[in-house]
Amino acid sequence: MAETKTRRRGGGRAGNANRRASAGIDQMPWRIPLNTDKPTEPLDESGVQAIHDGAMRILEEIGIEFLHDEALALFKEAGCIVNGTNVRMGRDWVMEMLGHAPAIFDITPRNPERKITLGGKHILFGNVSSPPNYFDLEIGKKVSGTRAQCANLLRLTQHFNCIHFAGGYPVEAVDLHASVRHLDIMYDKMTLTDKVVHAYSLGKERVEDVMEMVKISSQLSEAEFAAKPHMYTNINSTSPLKHDDLMIDGCLRCARRGQAIIVTPFTLAGAMAPVTMAGAVTLSIAEAISAIALFQYVRPGIPCLIGTFTSNVDMKSGAPAFGTPEYMRATQMTGQMARFYGVPMRASGSCAANIPDGQAMWETSNALWAAVQSGTNIVYHAAGWLEGGLIACPEKFVMDCEVIQMIQRYFEPAITAVGPEDIAVDAIKEVGPNGHYFGIPHTQERYENAFYQPFMSDWRNFEAWEAAGSIWTAERAHRTYKEILATFEEPPMDPGVREELAAFVARRKEEGGAPTDF
Repeated sequence: MAETKTRRRGGGRAGNANRRASAGIDQMPWRIPLNTDKPTEPLDESGVQAIHDGAMRILEEIGIEFLHDEALALFKEAGCIVNGTNVRMGRDWVMEMLGHAPAIFDITPRNPERKITLGGKHILFGNVSSPPNYFDLEIGKKVSGTRAQCANLLRLTQHFNCIHFAGGYPVEAVDLHASVRHLDIMYDKMTLTDKVVHAYSLGKERVEDVMEMVKISSQLSEAEFAAKPHMYTNINSTSPLKHDDLMIDGCLRCARRGQAIIVTPFTLAGAMAPVTMAGAVTLSIAEAISAIALFQYVRPGIPCLIGTFTSNVDMKSGAPAFGTPEYMRATQMTGQMARFYGVPMRASGSCAANIPDGQAMWETSNALWAAVQSGTNIVYHAAGWLEGGLIACPEKFVMDCEVIQMIQRYFEPAITAVGPEDIAVDAIKEVGPNGHYFGIPHTQERYENAFYQPFMSDWRNFEAWEAAGSIWTAERAHRTYKEILATFEEPPMDPGVREELAAFVARRKEEGGAPTDF
């Protein structure tokens, strides 16, 4: 497990630059943070009941479209009302099914030290996932993603201890054919990281291949693999009121083999959901729990999460907006509903900005703090997201990790400790009204770790910053990104396991990989 280097400050704000230059990337150690704050709850009890009743009425009176034949048969078997692809389900049955979902569970990757816990007060952060495009300061423009760019973003995912899991592809490798892309990228993901990984539920082959590769990387038998989660999948409903064939199929395959599932409706208020945030949240809840109820019926106790991606659109252009006040409130409201149902929750770190600038950071910071305020357990897209999820950016990834580290430091118990040495009456007495605290033992014994020390922020005054070259934040992030790549070391993997993974990929490529229509 990576550990933080000893932190020593040089002298004043200018000394911070010396610390960065000599220490390189001085980051916090790997840990699973605990959110010790009380959640922000904008809804009173009657508000929670109103959204719950609205979601139940959607499920009972309107129904959800399930474009998957086996799912329709399972709903019918369970006593739900199935009319073509429309499924209506009673609230008593839905609540019974949700009662099977665990409130807390673990996912264990190939490196057991990277095990993550979802639920309770735990909060986890993951990399950007699934943008088709890439931007960095060296290229200077938006381009289609490549395998090499994806691999570099996976290196950032592995490097930063504040990133707890490797979600979807951090950028789509458009230079690889879609039939075999999942094989090559999962090989890269399994060898460049040792953190929890994700499988796309986009057809039988893609999800089954990933499950086999996870088994190989951890050297698990089928019984060992199915006994507890070692990976997860995440799906989006096709809002409004629809779940598609491939995503439901992939989730059913994961459920039957004991792997975790996140259901995340993509409800944009004013476009795919009502313009009122309560209406958008209500629709999102109905779509999420309809699928979770199905998965619990198939395998009671399978770990599931309610995901939220409820935001608003720009009513002038129709473009999605993120990190808005409405987005924040929707995330908080969904957190209340997730606790009402006793199911862990997923949120996101998102923005609509096109480049790694001020807008990108204030929108993402709003989204990340909304996740904290809502009691979210797993934060998707926490580092590297731009243009509403259409661009992955390594500079933004590095900048976001600074914010995530600050959030993790915010939760450290030392900040709010109230023991006699923390209250520090003796130190206050020693200094009195005319002295200062820099040189006294109480400060000298604590100064190295007393406060958060950034690896990206520049705390020098303007003149010192100007004398050092007037380097803006994104430029510093680019240099940090390059430094990480230059010094990156792959996590250990047994050569025999690596060969077995490569042989599996080669065989599946010969067999054609996943079917496509092009």
